[in-house]
Amino acid sequence: MHSSSSAFEAASPPLAVAPAEAARLAGVGRTTLYAALSSGALPSLKLGRRRLIKLDALRAWLDGHAR
Repeated sequence: MHSSSSAFEAASPPLAVAPAEAARLAGVGRTTLYAALSSGALPSLKLGRRRLIKLDALRAWLDGHAR
């Protein structure tokens, strides 16, 4: 059976998420996440008015806090 690329895209995880979703995924509060964004410890990008955090950057930020 032939699978379409749109079916693949629908099943693929996102590459980046909004700050509220990033906080939820990381298990931290939004205030903590926004403090990391403000300090530059957690990089993000802006697309228009929307701020996004790449999941790779979120993982790296969390790994940097692992004990």
